Amino acid sequence: MFLVRPLLTRRGFSTSNDKLVASVLFERLPVVIPKIDPIIYAFQEFSFRWRQQYQRRYPDEFLDKSDARGKGDYQIDYVPAPRVTEADKNNDRKSLQRALDKRLYLLIYGNAYGTPNGKPVWHFPEKAYESEDTMRKCAESALNSVIGDLSNTYFVGNAPMAHMVVHPTEDSSGSTSFKKFFFKSQVIAKNKFNIGKCEDFVWVTKDELMEYFPEQAEFFNKMIIS
Repeated sequence: MFLVRPLLTRRGFSTSNDKLVASVLFERLPVVIPKIDPIIYAFQEFSFRWRQQYQRRYPDEFLDKSDARGKGDYQIDYVPAPRVTEADKNNDRKSLQRALDKRLYLLIYGNAYGTPNGKPVWHFPEKAYESEDTMRKCAESALNSVIGDLSNTYFVGNAPMAHMVVHPTEDSSGSTSFKKFFFKSQVIAKNKFNIGKCEDFVWVTKDELMEYFPEQAEFFNKMIIS
């Protein structure tokens, strides 16, 4: 986890001339239980067989009576949902119905703060701090401007999960460095959002996310725990 030195006083106003930006990692948690690693599965199988050898033996009369309890004439047919969906087969990264055993993160394509010449780039929902009471409020405003409603979201804590200092590049003459604070928010009981204020968007896993940020891959790999 990254250290964030205090930059805000009461009511969230900056004590520095540096510009502050709130960025939101909007994630969908896994829908199905991830597949067990073969090594872990082999150990669990070994542990089960080991316990079977030394478990307590009960009289057959006791087992017959216990098996008879709770039996009825009803039967429930259970069919598990498929792990691989149509969105997985078509590599539809605009759908939340994909990679059900992994976390998904929302990326949008458009203008971002600090990009040279206003060139559109892939980035998380974000907003430059203006007059909000706190950076958390600024982050909420950033996400609300993209999805239009926060009723199906949950912000994890009031403090940012990480921060980074973005320095101007050679192409961005006249611009200054700024600090970007990352907040985490999660999808609650929702399968689709109407994403706006961007040219394009994708829902990607942690590994896929690194394709969009090759230069910051090390930073995001440490920040995001999957």
